[in-house]
Amino acid sequence: VASMRLALIHISQETNDFNPVSTTLADYRSFGIYESGEILTRFRGLGQVGGHIQATEDSGVAITTIPIIRAWAVAGGRITREAFDFFREKIRDGLAAAGPIDGLALQLHGACAAEGIDDVEGEQAALCREILGPDIPIVLGLDHHANVTRKLIDNCTAIVGHRTQPHDPFDTGVIGTALLIRIIAEKLKPVTAWRKIPLVSHQEQFLTSQGPMKRWFDRARAMEADPQVLQASNYPMQPWLDVVEGGWTAIVVTDGDRALAESLADELADLAWSLRDDFQVKEALAVDAAILAADREEKGVVVLSDTGDTVFGGAAGDSNIILEAMLRLGIEGPALIPMISPGAVAVLAAAGEGARVTLPLGGDSAPDFFTPLEVTGTVVKIGGGVVPLDFNQQSEVDLGRAVLFKVGQVTLMITEFRGVAGNLPDVYRAMGIEPASYKMAVLKTASNFQYFAPIASRVIRVDTKGPGQSDVFTLPWKRLPRPIYPLERFDDRQAPQ
Repeated sequence: VASMRLALIHISQETNDFNPVSTTLADYRSFGIYESGEILTRFRGLGQVGGHIQATEDSGVAITTIPIIRAWAVAGGRITREAFDFFREKIRDGLAAAGPIDGLALQLHGACAAEGIDDVEGEQAALCREILGPDIPIVLGLDHHANVTRKLIDNCTAIVGHRTQPHDPFDTGVIGTALLIRIIAEKLKPVTAWRKIPLVSHQEQFLTSQGPMKRWFDRARAMEADPQVLQASNYPMQPWLDVVEGGWTAIVVTDGDRALAESLADELADLAWSLRDDFQVKEALAVDAAILAADREEKGVVVLSDTGDTVFGGAAGDSNIILEAMLRLGIEGPALIPMISPGAVAVLAAAGEGARVTLPLGGDSAPDFFTPLEVTGTVVKIGGGVVPLDFNQQSEVDLGRAVLFKVGQVTLMITEFRGVAGNLPDVYRAMGIEPASYKMAVLKTASNFQYFAPIASRVIRVDTKGPGQSDVFTLPWKRLPRPIYPLERFDDRQAPQ
């Protein structure tokens, strides 16, 4: 093959069904919605789009990429119907305008739901297939916390997923597009086997560098040593998606060997099932114990993982549980806590820098989990807007207005938009403070500690309640298929659903 034309679509959001705040087009726009040629210049070296670009350049084939859309939003509540319809139109119009193509690099999250629609990506993949017809290969790249559905399997030629947690989306972009190029150039005949695993688990064992997740992911990598195996991928679904096809998945794609694909998919599913209790092991400390342990540490920065309010897992960022405990316990600190609250930002910005303000904080978005806490503090700084980031998804983000608000030994960074919460030191530095000089920093994530790693002395998981909580038993499930482990306990992976 001397040359080929590949279309590229990247639309990504991870849904948390227990966060009642919808994700809107404004949320996507705060991270940037990009179309056509601008995508290739802006995302060279970044994220799955950057991986796609790298794979085309490494291929030795003259490849023209027709970039259609790149839209990413941090995890949150279900996307609005308006956002769903907007992306439908962009896909339809973009593929229609692309002209004849040899293949589609489709990059989605896999755990996105919309108002009234459980399986957003299944709908998007089906639309692409309907437009392109049965013969144009579609290689789908997914986040490994995806919820794989029948519609995704039926409408894609092959599926690849993130190989690590924390994720390396660039790597996934390389793998997906390299496979797409091979399918076209070598006329491969991919066959996909998949197994749904009736399992849900909190996120404390999700890191692939250790424990049961490492064993499961290492087995998939070992399978790929066989040249007949084009891809083996595991999907421990993020645990806050309340959908009718919910559960974990194993996928194996081979070159034409159905029996091999089926047997290896069984093996991956059986391995995950055998480890089902290991995935449930909790490491988080009770709130007060965690904070006292952090305050006693010789040196900072001690990262306190606010698991229940994981913004990177779709919580709303409005928990005040750790704040309340720090103030009540009288920590020596000093401590950093991020919060997302357009209302509080408006009040504090109106008061102005230097003002002493008393106001209720927290519980704006998720009142089932949090109640407002009245605090008094000083407005240290008003700033925000678009700030530069050293981030594996993109190079900048819009925080909206942001305020530094000091309450006792706690400095809160309160933002209007979701941004990346306080999960990257860059956002604090953009506001003129150096997080390395603090004793502890609350991160609104259960696993993405890597950005603080260069300055962190220790990580402590805090067992907080919230839309991202580790306690999967008391989440208000309505749609998840039952029985599902460990909400119900049973021994047979193929238990009747």
